[in-house]
Amino acid sequence: MKINRLMYAVAFVLLLALGQPNSASAAEVHVLCSNGLKAVFEELAPQFERSSGHKIVVKFGLAANFKQQIEAGEVFDLAILTPAAIDDLIKSGKMAADSRAVIARTGLGIMIRSGASKPDVRTTDSFKKALLDSQSIAYAKEGASGVAFASLVDRLKIADALKAKLKPTASGEEVNDLVVKGGAQYGILPLSEILAVKGAELGGMFPSDVQTYITMATAVSSKAKQPMAARDLIKFMVAPAATPVIKAKGMERN
Repeated sequence: MKINRLMYAVAFVLLLALGQPNSASAAEVHVLCSNGLKAVFEELAPQFERSSGHKIVVKFGLAANFKQQIEAGEVFDLAILTPAAIDDLIKSGKMAADSRAVIARTGLGIMIRSGASKPDVRTTDSFKKALLDSQSIAYAKEGASGVAFASLVDRLKIADALKAKLKPTASGEEVNDLVVKGGAQYGILPLSEILAVKGAELGGMFPSDVQTYITMATAVSSKAKQPMAARDLIKFMVAPAATPVIKAKGMERN
């Protein structure tokens, strides 16, 4: 009887062990993620951790800054940046070409403080008028959205007229802070970043004929310490099961 009880106890312990992720095979995946995919990644990362047993360690920031850090020797397993940045890093041997994948894209919008009046941006003419009539406009000057916005106002020939209204910042977080606290009437950011800001809301998307899409792509470091786990994370992000999260956060598949 005692032997049977011992056998049952051993079998129960073995079943429990088999049902848990193998700690020996669990990896710590270090990710550099552009703010453009932050809202999506914050939801997908815990799902990946639960399904794989791996742990995600992530840093969020501007894609341009991460590119510079990688070129300077930053240690990481996977980066989520703009396609141009990924391609440059592949050419320089910093990232593995066969791991490159496009995740999703998002359009640019005008962020306003919650409850503020929304500008008329239904047409390019009304969009231009809204910008010209604004009190102030914040944008992240080195972010992909900020670079696109600066290029757009040049194309629309309103850069000089807007010069006194523009408030270039070092990051999207500073744009958020200015708009929420009333330091800027409008903020220019990708929709995926606007929807995540408490105290702010979408004032309107750029008109379709002047819309710019910010695309997020990814690849594994050529010197990744956890290359297989990083590639599994990419598969997880591009799988159809991740699409509902991507759409809910203001992004779309290309």
